[in-house]
Amino acid sequence: MLIYNITYNVDDTIHEEWYEWIKNHIPKILSTGKFLEAKFTKVLIEEEMGGQTYSLQLKVESKEILDKYYAENAEQLRKLGLVKFADKVLTFRTELEIIDEYAINIK
Repeated sequence: MLIYNITYNVDDTIHEEWYEWIKNHIPKILSTGKFLEAKFTKVLIEEEMGGQTYSLQLKVESKEILDKYYAENAEQLRKLGLVKFADKVLTFRTELEIIDEYAINIK
């Protein structure tokens, strides 16, 4: 099991527009059928370069499925944001391997 993590640093000048756009973009990513779930989070740090930082964590069953996403879907979906926001949104991507998962059962 892997997490495909996309970190976004969003320029304050387009933040509201981007925030509405990403909420509609995440279902498009999930509609590829490659991911099991998504978590969208705000990164609680102050960047030296300014802006707001977010993380989209997409859980995927295997590296093979993630590679299939890269081959079949990633470029087209990335272009949607790049064309709309250009250099006002900086992104970087990370692949994380899930080793163990823990939860506390609170009743």
